[in-house]
Amino acid sequence: MSSIGIGQPPQNRRQKMVKAIWTGIWLVYLSAPVSDLVHGGHSTGVVVLGWFGLVAFVGWYGALVFRTGRGETTPFVFVSLVVLAAEAALLSFTLGREWLVLFVYVSIASGAVLPLRLARWAIPAVSAVLTGIALTVSGGKAYLAGLLIPAFLGGFAMTGVRELIRTTIALREARATVAQLAANEERLRLARDLHDLLGHSLSLITLKSELAGRMLPDHPEKAAQQVADIEQVSRQALVDVREAVTGYRRPRLSGELAGAQVALTAAGVTADLPAEPDLTDVAEESESALAWALREAVTNVVRHSGARRCTVELVRRQTLDGPVLELSVEDDGSGGSGHGPGNGLTGLTERLEKAGGALEAMGVPPVRADSRTWGRVRHGFRLVARVPAQAPFEAADHPVGSGA
Repeated sequence: MSSIGIGQPPQNRRQKMVKAIWTGIWLVYLSAPVSDLVHGGHSTGVVVLGWFGLVAFVGWYGALVFRTGRGETTPFVFVSLVVLAAEAALLSFTLGREWLVLFVYVSIASGAVLPLRLARWAIPAVSAVLTGIALTVSGGKAYLAGLLIPAFLGGFAMTGVRELIRTTIALREARATVAQLAANEERLRLARDLHDLLGHSLSLITLKSELAGRMLPDHPEKAAQQVADIEQVSRQALVDVREAVTGYRRPRLSGELAGAQVALTAAGVTADLPAEPDLTDVAEESESALAWALREAVTNVVRHSGARRCTVELVRRQTLDGPVLELSVEDDGSGGSGHGPGNGLTGLTERLEKAGGALEAMGVPPVRADSRTWGRVRHGFRLVARVPAQAPFEAADHPVGSGA
């Protein structure tokens, strides 16, 4: 038999049947009115009208309860509750105390379809009407004790069920939203990775292709070496893209330093780089963020700056917020052609923020992770990326690697 998730409407005939059976189980308490119609000694006309009234009550009650969900207060809800209460009162007055049980269903329906702010008043009101009619109808006082508590507690129990349904629906929608956000975040991550990977690799391929073209007439051996380098870079770019797509790639700072040396040298830029750093006590996420920062900075130097010299420094600093690892990349070029951050720097800032770090430029005071600042130095451009380091360091600046 098909199951029905909480808060989900029936999707097919079988699920509708399951819900109808579950709702119909509680109609067993209408045995008292049914018994009164069969054995109560009423006239034929009264019995016919009684059956008509009972069927109408059950039908309206079922239509109301079947729409139970978030507890929207539509005119249909208010009208239905008023009709049910009026019919229960009329049948109780005309046919006797056995029909007082209908007020239990009115109370339960109030708890099922009204929001809590209204149900907390409607349920006591129905219980009060039940009490008043029970004291008026002959023999009703004896039935009062057995009906008042179920009406009161059953109504408030249904408010709990309704809140559970609302919460379940909200959680289901939240889960769908989280899944959508996760998919969007994954697309953004992939876009950043592909930009960083292909931007750097394609720039290097372009430079080496130009060099090979210039060397080809007079120095075919050197041109062949450049072509071999292009093949190597292309293969590595393909590997990087595949790893980025699968989500497993975390660039290492030592590898990016070696790649920066190759890219800057190929572009005719004198490179002043630190020695291979010891990062055993640095978080993997922090190292990865700095590696991306170095790649993006070197790519910008090669493609946009027109610089003749580029200096890369990697130092540890002790700040008020704790120890940080600082990477700076400075060139003596024109500072680029843009007036603000491009896609590369925007994506780089996002990476650093996720690692708890920050990105800034020369002449700009230190900023927190939620700030983004770019600028130009007097001669060239300087990019500074900071990430937190795990182990505490001395307060004085301590170079991680010496110039090479």
